[in-house]
Amino acid sequence: MTEAQIKLKRTESLLLELIPEALGSLNDKRLHQLNIIDIKCSRGRSDAKVYIDPVSFTAQEKSDFLNLLKKARPIIETFCMKEQGWFRSPSLTFEFDEQLKKVQNIEELFKKIAKD
Repeated sequence: MTEAQIKLKRTESLLLELIPEALGSLNDKRLHQLNIIDIKCSRGRSDAKVYIDPVSFTAQEKSDFLNLLKKARPIIETFCMKEQGWFRSPSLTFEFDEQLKKVQNIEELFKKIAKD
């Protein structure tokens, strides 16, 4: 692993700790129920995709949460900057992680195949 990859992983792990803390500090209680699953930073660490656990939210609830997060993004970025003493924070993009559902569907297909 190169030094750049190590710095990238370090930034991702820091954001994985800071973002839920930032969400918890917000006044909107709806954002407190979101679980952050993973964070992927771009190579230059200027952008970061934040993956949220979709749990059992409806499409309308997901849309509402994404709108709330879009409005709260500057506050969350500022929180991360101040906590770590960074000059600037990565630009955050929030999206729900649908990989879990895909994995479950694939596992169900394997189970059906195994039965046959």
